[in-house]
Amino acid sequence: MIVRSFKDIEGTDRHVKAASGTWESKRIVLAKEKVGFSLHETILYAGTETSMWYANHVEAVVCVEGEAELTDNETGQKYTITPGTMYLLDGHERHTLRIKEDFRCICVFNPPVTGREDHDENGVYPLLTEEV
Repeated sequence: MIVRSFKDIEGTDRHVKAASGTWESKRIVLAKEKVGFSLHETILYAGTETSMWYANHVEAVVCVEGEAELTDNETGQKYTITPGTMYLLDGHERHTLRIKEDFRCICVFNPPVTGREDHDENGVYPLLTEEV
């Protein structure tokens, strides 16, 4: 059994800050736990915009605080995401989040991330694996 708090992760290598400066993420469960998914608390900052494309992962996101506009870059469809709203990127959709107020969410990735990932120039997380 693993018991871990967000506070335990602050300031460790599991507390990742984006090179872009638009978000930070506490990686609660990672690939090295070998449970088939990773679990994160992510905060995206008010007034920022982040374009992403999880070409190698499926992501589910539940908003727990704040507000964002989610745009499906493939269809142009826009959604308002507020606390209690979930979105699932089950088709590897290219998408953009425009953050209206600090946006805190809980995210699940499959395959799990290692904790070292950051978005590349295309908004993609590389498919990294754990050393055996």
